[in-house]
Amino acid sequence: MVGHRYRVEDYYEVGREKIREYARAVQDFHPVHWSEDAAAEFGYAGLVAPTTFVSIPAMMANRRLFETVVTGYDVFVQTDQVFEMYKPVITGDRLVSDVELASVRRVAGRDLLTVKNTFTDGTGQVAQVMHTTVVGIAGEEVDAGIGDAIRSIVMHDLEVPSKATVSGAETVVPDESDAPSSSVDTSPTLSGVVRTRVPRTAVRFDDIAVGDELPPRIAKLTRGDLVNYAGVAGDQNPIHWDEGVAALAQLPNVIAHGMLTMGLGAGFITGWLGDPGAVTRYAVRLSNYTVVDARSVSSVEFTGRVKSLDPQTRTAVVVIVAKSNGRKIFGLATAEVRLA
Repeated sequence: MVGHRYRVEDYYEVGREKIREYARAVQDFHPVHWSEDAAAEFGYAGLVAPTTFVSIPAMMANRRLFETVVTGYDVFVQTDQVFEMYKPVITGDRLVSDVELASVRRVAGRDLLTVKNTFTDGTGQVAQVMHTTVVGIAGEEVDAGIGDAIRSIVMHDLEVPSKATVSGAETVVPDESDAPSSSVDTSPTLSGVVRTRVPRTAVRFDDIAVGDELPPRIAKLTRGDLVNYAGVAGDQNPIHWDEGVAALAQLPNVIAHGMLTMGLGAGFITGWLGDPGAVTRYAVRLSNYTVVDARSVSSVEFTGRVKSLDPQTRTAVVVIVAKSNGRKIFGLATAEVRLA
């Protein structure tokens, strides 16, 4: 299976209102996601998509891979996510997706599969590259009734195969767990890429030092936030809104989407930076989940510190910590940023 690749026949056109919907879903209110005038002040030709926005077309593009190639698993558990940004994604971009099953590794008796999505714009330039690593699980670890339970509650146009033949991404349960950690090959995917845009960050390179801490942020989550994100992002996995399915997946309750918590974390970084287009790489290893009870508001607390600085490129690496109910949600998370 390794090396199997294809190009999605149709492009994904980035819409103005879709950017706003997604920014609202991940609680990112930086003005470049909402106002053309604000975006123009930062040198952008249209609204700028939030850092994790390309997860939407990636989910659509990867469906064929999980339906026809990566078969024989009952569920997939997301463990690692890496976003490489080469140019901002803005309103009107027509993104073409190339999908590749980059690797399959055996760790602690389970298969770790890494899928690579390369997004190019209408000019053929690479805009972003996304690496997703999941653990494929099959056998007695999965409740035999989960397929029927999902089939009875998901949207009418989604097919849910039986447990014996499940292969589609729509049946992924769950997004995160205490699965064995994996290592994503994050070596440069492109050579000769030159980022010519001058960052317009609120934080200047000369004004920060290794060890500096970012102002903390607390994000609130309710069941309504999860349902909204599911609709905006196209992730219909019922473990994010149905307690019965969550229980069959051996979860304590409904949990937040892993990609939602990553989106919140990205907004935490860009809010500090002041320029979303200054992020060049964002990587997260999921280590736990955010439980969202129906009768209370849950929260995720984000903190960060400057890990390293490179005077030659005026870049920094920031380490991000996310906690919910005292538990670390991110096992390891970093953002690489360019500074004014």
